[in-house]
Amino acid sequence: MARKAPPGTEVALIGLGANLGDGAKTLGTALAALQTLPACHLIEASSLYRSAPVDAAGPDYWNAVVAMHCGLTPEALLARLQRLEHEHGRERLQGVHNAPRTLDLDLLLFGSRRAHDERLVLPHPRMHLRAFVLVPLAEIWPHLVLPDGESVAHAARRLQQAGQQIQRVGPLAFISTRS
Repeated sequence: MARKAPPGTEVALIGLGANLGDGAKTLGTALAALQTLPACHLIEASSLYRSAPVDAAGPDYWNAVVAMHCGLTPEALLARLQRLEHEHGRERLQGVHNAPRTLDLDLLLFGSRRAHDERLVLPHPRMHLRAFVLVPLAEIWPHLVLPDGESVAHAARRLQQAGQQIQRVGPLAFISTRS
């Protein structure tokens, strides 16, 4: 995987998740939509995974992670991701965290940038605690070092050994929405 970003871009890592409706299909259409973002180019997508919700109730989640070269700002990319979520029927209820969702697109990392405001926190503040993020990420970028100094591969193994279960289902299929 080409990890060095071309001039004017950064490597963005995005977590994909869905547990309402046909989650596998939703992630496939989300992958297709991500490839149409302006100034962004897909580097690699993980396989499709299945996991139980963490700190929540509801059906199992479908999960994946993608790496992209992106020429947008982190804030502009986040706005595009939230627009895609909305187009897939995502509702954000005030005061309700970890609710089941039709599509969840989390900006995990954006180069080495750091941000901490009410709309965006980079790196994602809970990614190091979630096997459903780290196992797919370890598939495409195992030697990435997390901000706490632990490698993604080691952190993924640690979380699985602690009981977080995640199962690789197969490839993340690109599903075009064009007729």
